[in-house]
Amino acid sequence: MINLETIKELREKSGASLQACKKAIEESDGDMTRAIQILREKGEAKAASRSDRETSEGVAAVATKQGKGVILHLGCETDFVAKNAEFIQAAENIAKNYLAQGKDYDPSILINELNLKMGEKVAIDKLNFLEGENVEAYIHSNRKIGTLIALSGGNEALARDIAMHITAMNPIAISPDQIPTELIQKEREIWTKQLKDEGKPDNIILKILEGKEKKFREENSLLKQAFVKNSDESIEQILKGITIKEFVRL
Repeated sequence: MINLETIKELREKSGASLQACKKAIEESDGDMTRAIQILREKGEAKAASRSDRETSEGVAAVATKQGKGVILHLGCETDFVAKNAEFIQAAENIAKNYLAQGKDYDPSILINELNLKMGEKVAIDKLNFLEGENVEAYIHSNRKIGTLIALSGGNEALARDIAMHITAMNPIAISPDQIPTELIQKEREIWTKQLKDEGKPDNIILKILEGKEKKFREENSLLKQAFVKNSDESIEQILKGITIKEFVRL
């Protein structure tokens, strides 16, 4: 009788599908070494050798429904695969499955099949879930970047517009006070060196740093940015009191 744990172990070692592992175990009479050899001979285990490669390309995919959303990045090695229709569809299906089944969903079988079909390493590089009163998303036409956003109020059109803005403008945080302290410190160090190189006295440097920090915080916070569809208004102004709960940009 075939042991399920043995099949799982072979799958982890080879990267092959469960069905292929089951057949290999049967043919090898349970011999793990022989089973791996059988998979290699059949070309089923070729993806295992790619486990240490970089997935520097890929696509972003989203799924939203009734106040819940999922955004992920399905990575691959080449732009050629990233533009493959089957690869793109798989990314969208994985996002939908995560939305329907939650974090317990296991995409490993589909990922392993993609590894074999595409001939290169495929992996989920990033995965985020959001919940809120109004959850929407936007994926750029190049499919490489996208945004998932949760609003407390508003409508789908507003949420989608702001998601589009975030995708284009890449804010660091929602409000100026949420910009990470570590980032501000690094910027201040750079500004200080630049000002000292210019020969500015210390008392003047401190005043200039305050202005630079204020400008940096505002330029990189979502609420203070000029809306991409109407630069006469800020995101804060178009929200009209509606709260941005959270956003994720990939």
